[in-house]
Parts: sequence; C-alpha cells; structure tokens
Amino acid sequence: MAIKTTKWDPTAILTSNEAIEAYVEAAFEDGDPKMIAMALGDIAKAKGMTQVARDAGITREALYKSLSEKGDPKLSTLLAVMKALGLRFTVTTAHEAA
Repeated sequence: MAIKTTKWDPTAILTSNEAIEAYVEAAFEDGDPKMIAMALGDIAKAKGMTQVARDAGITREALYKSLSEKGDPKLSTLLAVMKALGLRFTVTTAHEAA
C-alpha cells in the first residue's frame, strides 16, 4: 500500500509571534541565505503578501520573486521585509550563541 503524502505548508503554524520568532530564528541559525529568505517569505504569506509588500515599500511581485527559492534579495529588501513583519535583527558573538 502506497503512502500518500502532502506538501507541508509552514504558514499553518505561523499563527503567533512566538512561532514566527522561532521559525525565523531557526532559519538564521541554519545560516543559509536562501533558507532565511524563504522563511521570511513563508511568514509574509502567513501575514498577507500584499500588505507586507506595501509596508515594505516594494511590489507584491518583487516580494514573491525576492523571497522565493530562486530569489536573491538585497540586504535592503530583507531589512524592509523584516521591519514590515515586525521583526528585527539582533547580534551576539558566536561563542555566546552556542
């Protein structure tokens, strides 16, 4: 008997500030820029791409493209999206974070 699978939609779990914080923190801990961009894209989808794009000052199409698997957003775009999502960067030294 074959096992039926479905694609996991992370937006289903991104319903609280705590879940969003943990999700984006895990992406940053991974350290892969594409993973970070995709995580921000998932959060933007959960919050509503149109409003996030408007708040970030970019078009919805540009937001989708930048935060897709093939996207490569500029730092200014990532910062604008994070601000629109109510997120901010914090920095610690590597030995403190471990």
